[in-house]
Amino acid sequence: MKRGIHFLLVPTVAWVVGVTATSVVGQKNYPPGITETEIKIGQTMPYSGPASAWGTIGLAETALFKMINDQGGIHGRKINLITLDDAFSPPKTVEQTRRLVEDDDVAVIFGSVGLGNIAVRRYLNDRRIPQLFVLGPPQQLDDPLHFPWTIGIQPTFYLDGLIHARHILAQRSDARIGILYENDDYGKEHVRGFKAGLGDKAVKLIIKELPYEISDPTVDSQIVALKDLGVDTFYNVAAPKFAAQAIRKAGELGWKPLQFLTYTSQSISAVLEPAGLQNSIGIISATAAKDPSDTRWKDDPYTKEFLDWKRRYYPSGSVTDIFILAGYFFSQPLIYVLKQCGDDLSRERIMYEATHLHDVAVPGLLPGITLNTSPTDYQPIKGLRETRFNGKTWELLNAENEGPTTPK
Repeated sequence: MKRGIHFLLVPTVAWVVGVTATSVVGQKNYPPGITETEIKIGQTMPYSGPASAWGTIGLAETALFKMINDQGGIHGRKINLITLDDAFSPPKTVEQTRRLVEDDDVAVIFGSVGLGNIAVRRYLNDRRIPQLFVLGPPQQLDDPLHFPWTIGIQPTFYLDGLIHARHILAQRSDARIGILYENDDYGKEHVRGFKAGLGDKAVKLIIKELPYEISDPTVDSQIVALKDLGVDTFYNVAAPKFAAQAIRKAGELGWKPLQFLTYTSQSISAVLEPAGLQNSIGIISATAAKDPSDTRWKDDPYTKEFLDWKRRYYPSGSVTDIFILAGYFFSQPLIYVLKQCGDDLSRERIMYEATHLHDVAVPGLLPGITLNTSPTDYQPIKGLRETRFNGKTWELLNAENEGPTTPK
């Protein structure tokens, strides 16, 4: 895993993309990373290190791409996905990204996870290489003026904080709020949105904000401190490993605040089970996608397709692992864009299609949420719905709790 994984994929027959080629003295010339039979895509993932739970996203994407490969082709082209371990370390992300560009000659960087996306975006933009649908701090990635070759895919962390704060104001206006957050752009964006949602009541309601470092062994001391301060409402802005620690420690202490969990750590198998399902009941999170483990979607065609794919191509994973679903889901926009490119798979055309999405209802999005981008708006998903864990699965809260459009 540390040296990387190479996979070939071919999108389904329904998503057929033509061949890009021009003839020069009898030979075909292709853009970088494109041949008559291949589209080469690069990616970095935290397959090791403190955020290794998110590496499941990359494994799920490669399993989906294997299925698409088996189904026969983008006009004979296979996608060669080269996915390398960066251990959630920005310097390693820089090293591995340079390898993907300079040694492997990829057409695009797709779906990389973490703050390393910020570390490499100047390098990629200077070389006019699409940094496509990457998973990092969404507000920072929405900067087409300065970084026109970089686009994310997630709802903003700001929005996550915003809608939870508004829920608290509506349901618990006298809350004593404590926040645990990762001391970096990932955590701070959530906190900014949360404070914006509380408005002028933030100073009164927030009792304590406690950071942690990604290198810390545990967050136990922070949880003890929040309990001792009389916090009754807890916003858990932590990566999977630390989110699980926080939930488990609260249970051990017999501390039962109303808990809100960032959507980036809502995996049942990777977070809530290690934390203890009994400790996780009642936690509120948010989502933009259908959860196949939620019984309301059991007859939905998307759920059936996902479960069939998982049974055949990812049988070792749990259906309750949201990171498997994330890998499956976040691949859909890439395939859509490749389809829209038609016969032109140049980097310019790929980026054009990614930044001209209009009400695109890719499989898996909740009703009413679509992908929308423009040359001045690089934030594809602008809605979230709140969801509560019932001990077995996440259940959507009432429709009136639907998240607002991402504020600028």
